[in-house]
Amino acid sequence: MKQQKEHWVKTLFSFAGPCKGKMTLSVLCAILSVVGGFVPFWAVYEILLLFINRTATLNNIMLWCLVGVGGYLIRVICFGISTILAHISAYTILEGIRLKIANRLMRAPLGEVMGRRIGYLKNIIMDKVEDLEPPLAHMIPELTSNLLLPIAIFIWMLAIDWRLGLAVLIAPVLAMIPMFFLMRNYNSQYAAYMEANNHVNNVIIEYVEGIEVVKAFNQSTSSYEKFVGAVKSFKDFTLAWFKSTWKTMNLMMAIMPTTLLGVLPIGLLLAQSGSITPAELAMGIILSLSIVGPLMKATTFINEAKSMEYAVEAANELLNLPVLPDSGKIVPIRHTDIVLQNVSFSYDGTGQNEVLHDISLKMPQGSFTALVGPSGGGKSTVARLIARFWDVTGGSISIGGTNIKELSIRQLSELVSFVTQDNFLFNCSLKENIRLGNPNATDEEVYAAAKAACCDDFIVRLEKGYDTPAGDAGKRLSGGEKQRIAIARAILKNAPIVILDEATAFTDPQNEDKIQKSIMALSKGKTLLVIAHRLSTIQNADQIVVLKKGQIVDCGKQEELLERCPLYTDMWQAHIGAKNWSVGEKKEVGVNV
Repeated sequence: MKQQKEHWVKTLFSFAGPCKGKMTLSVLCAILSVVGGFVPFWAVYEILLLFINRTATLNNIMLWCLVGVGGYLIRVICFGISTILAHISAYTILEGIRLKIANRLMRAPLGEVMGRRIGYLKNIIMDKVEDLEPPLAHMIPELTSNLLLPIAIFIWMLAIDWRLGLAVLIAPVLAMIPMFFLMRNYNSQYAAYMEANNHVNNVIIEYVEGIEVVKAFNQSTSSYEKFVGAVKSFKDFTLAWFKSTWKTMNLMMAIMPTTLLGVLPIGLLLAQSGSITPAELAMGIILSLSIVGPLMKATTFINEAKSMEYAVEAANELLNLPVLPDSGKIVPIRHTDIVLQNVSFSYDGTGQNEVLHDISLKMPQGSFTALVGPSGGGKSTVARLIARFWDVTGGSISIGGTNIKELSIRQLSELVSFVTQDNFLFNCSLKENIRLGNPNATDEEVYAAAKAACCDDFIVRLEKGYDTPAGDAGKRLSGGEKQRIAIARAILKNAPIVILDEATAFTDPQNEDKIQKSIMALSKGKTLLVIAHRLSTIQNADQIVVLKKGQIVDCGKQEELLERCPLYTDMWQAHIGAKNWSVGEKKEVGVNV
């Protein structure tokens, strides 16, 4: 049975737990503000009575003027307090949502997070969540007063005369008719608007992120046309929506302020018949005019409410990411043998569209295992399953005889160092980037790890050395140099299991030796798993596992595979041919020079 979707308002209020008291006080202050706003009307009414009854004196008039001013001050002060409390509550809720999203991302399978684009995550965490602030900060004080004030005015006019109370409703009721037609397809139109908005955002992010590729392949014209087309399409959509609604909207806005047209004739008839006094007629006219502003403002919150709905649903999408089960247990690990037993895996977790099929493999402690094979064969998936980026769909993975699901996520993280080809440098110094491997490491230990990873030679050439901000250095470091910083991190972490996913991806012949030395320093005495297309870097592995289409084709040492595995032989010959071609090109260039 499909679980019923929780209403977005209920979800929003579930975020408001830490500031319920402030929000309640904000609403109370908004109500007091409305009450204070009525005092000046009451004072005007009393002054009218004084003049009608010919009892007006300077003292009486001054008294009621002071009462009116006092009511106005109560309105302003209470509204201000309500607004401040609402803003504090709004930013508290935004902080809570962002922290909850960050916490959920940390607890979700890493593969689930990595499968989403950075632009998409940024758009939700920053932009969509930020969209909640204006409505939250203003709806509590303003919508409360803008709804309560018309209700209170209506009740007051009913108290004067029920016919006068009904008369004030004529204009709002008539205005609701075009508004009803306007709102019939509002949900579908707003959904289409959000879809168009998301499309243009994605195109903009894609254009900015890929601008290097666009320039490199001289695609600036076609890419710019796509960018312009998306922006123009969004403009055309919004204008078309506006044109389809402006007549109805203007009609509604024209009718809404005409409350006097109903109150004035009916009020005059009632006064002429003696049903109400002239003072009550004057009061009714004033009140009928004062109801217009709040009603007009209240209608503007419809659009903001819809914006909040989409923002909450977008945030909820991340907050409902699946959580990777964490045993929380620290299990004694006697050795670091890694065993994959009949492992199958599909990204949707259903067992359909499997990318790995019944894989069994053992990697003994201290051994060097390499995964090779055509692209898309499942090499990186195997490595990431060992690090538990996801949980296997079928079978099991164990370390030291213990299923990794029984280990706490923290313990598994301490057991495994994972170095990928995409190495991210955080916005701090290179020293601190390396120290991420072990936050408690001393400067001397950081320097030692850097030297072991062959980083020291290029870091010391930088103007600020190890204190160089990664943002500045990142523009000057090659991919291989960033790779070695990532390896230095892993050396400093000193985990007993090391996984290198395409760790030699950015190497060239000049740097390959340095990368190999840094890998040797990293993997000394460790259980090492390496994924590599550059076969020369893994030819001395204790076992080379050949993967194709999610299955193990063969497994053995290089000499054995060259004799019995045609796929590995072809890969080796292609690698040697590419290497010879590269060397030949360099020699030829050298002769020409």
